[in-house]
Amino acid sequence: MQHIRKLIEIEHTSRLKYCISLLLILVSTVGISQQKAKDTTRSGKTIVIISADRYNFQNLDSNTQFVSLGGHAIVQQERTLFSADSIVLNQKLNTLEAVGNVHINDADSIHTYAQYLRYVGKEKKAYLSKGVKLTDGKATLTTEDLMYDVQLKTGTYTNNGKVVNGKTVLTSTEGYYYGETKDVYFKKKVVLIDPGYKMYTDTLLYNLNSSTSTFVTATKIIEGKRTITTTDGYYDTKKKKGIFNKRTFIDDSTYTFAADKTALDEGTGLSEYQGNAVYRSKDTVGGYDLIAGNIKINKKTSSFLATKKPLLLIKQPKDTLYITADTLYSSKLDLLLKTRNVPTVREVTTAPIKVKRNIKFKKGDTTQLIAPIEDSLLTDKVLVNTKPSIKDTNNNRFFEAYYNVKIFSDSLQAVCDSMFYSLEDSVIRLYKQPIAWAQDNQITGDTMLLFVENKHPERLYVYENALTIQKVAAQYYNQVKGNSINAYFLKGQMDHLRAKGNAETIYYGQDEGNKFVAVNQANCDVIDMYFEKVKDDSKPHRIVLRNNLKGTAYPMKQVNHEQLRLRGFNWQIDKRPKSKFDLLGL
Repeated sequence: MQHIRKLIEIEHTSRLKYCISLLLILVSTVGISQQKAKDTTRSGKTIVIISADRYNFQNLDSNTQFVSLGGHAIVQQERTLFSADSIVLNQKLNTLEAVGNVHINDADSIHTYAQYLRYVGKEKKAYLSKGVKLTDGKATLTTEDLMYDVQLKTGTYTNNGKVVNGKTVLTSTEGYYYGETKDVYFKKKVVLIDPGYKMYTDTLLYNLNSSTSTFVTATKIIEGKRTITTTDGYYDTKKKKGIFNKRTFIDDSTYTFAADKTALDEGTGLSEYQGNAVYRSKDTVGGYDLIAGNIKINKKTSSFLATKKPLLLIKQPKDTLYITADTLYSSKLDLLLKTRNVPTVREVTTAPIKVKRNIKFKKGDTTQLIAPIEDSLLTDKVLVNTKPSIKDTNNNRFFEAYYNVKIFSDSLQAVCDSMFYSLEDSVIRLYKQPIAWAQDNQITGDTMLLFVENKHPERLYVYENALTIQKVAAQYYNQVKGNSINAYFLKGQMDHLRAKGNAETIYYGQDEGNKFVAVNQANCDVIDMYFEKVKDDSKPHRIVLRNNLKGTAYPMKQVNHEQLRLRGFNWQIDKRPKSKFDLLGL
């Protein structure tokens, strides 16, 4: 009897499951047939039940038919699977609600997880909340509330979210995920943290495949001790490349850089700055600043190439040196020595200078103007050509300037065709028709070497066709010429000079009242001219002619002063840079 009763219960249970299965199939079929009768341009297919541990069907009215699925519930719409602990399905409206361990498998390409889901089948939009996680197998988005469009494969959050892409983490208040392009559009309080840098902005477009960040608002990038502030551009995390299209400011531990457009390549160490590019060294003594329309930097060789009206400022305690040219270039000196021989031209011996400063001229006496004074002979300093031994890394740098070179400092100004300056020997080499001015003196020659000591002019050596001119009145010019000229400076002002080799001079003598008494024209082996400081300037004080002297002193009214010119005379005061602003054409 009990055996028969048990068989009846088994049969009853089987029939019940069979009836429920038929009912579910019928409901699904009716739903499908109704869906076909409607416009399916966006509504999509009917949600179909795949499986569940428990089923419950309720038909409240013609528009409300609920199927409650419990325990490992799985439903499907086209290629999208929905699973959860519990699902309530309204097949009339083609909607569902799911609670507990919700999982949306969108064609095995995008997986979304949450604790709660409301899904509208017609629009194919899912509204998820509580511990939401979306992943495409490459990056993971987490938030508390997310709207996911299954058809467009887009996700939107407005209540804080985080995206993790490898070692890169991005957070923001709002975010918009695009599955087809793998772009995420972040808004409000955007923070990107990467092992190499951090980025802060208000609006950011980030591509998950290329790891490229595109920004259109104020953005700050912090990379070690370097901070980049910009408003428009992109940065490739993988390749470590960036282009910033608007005015960008870079603040490093040792320098600052600003330009209208900036391109960086951290992999190669190359960078380029266009439009009002300004480099400023934070080293107030011994550093340099650079302004140009275009600056190219090679970080690995510590070199730069500046064009489009470049201006170099070599910092000094009181007398900054300004240099401009068509092209400026700088790099490490030890790298240059591997490919080019750069002889050092530096003084190695110096004989004591004996100058009788107490000699006075009598009024009307012109003979002493050309009298040799043997006990004040000056021994020239010796020049040597040797390769420099670079010991101080701060001096391991050289500067080159090409075409239309102009130099300005308070002590000296110069122009030439090309220039080379090594910090190791502190000598500025001026080539091709150089002209230098110191106080009232104009100095010309084929080549010039400007020796610098403690960042101030120490000596100017001119060789081949050397000529110095001082304008002392409207048509009166003191002139000294020789195969070479050495001009020596004291505290930034010219102290004395020496001309050697076929030396010639035209010199205007003055008495104690600065009245012209005679003009002397002479030639000899060596000519020494001494200057004295008058207020903030230095004036010719005395001239000494040595060895094989031939000359004549003319009374002022017995000579045509306009014709008293030595060979090569060319007064070019119009080329003299008058200020640092003159170098910029201001």
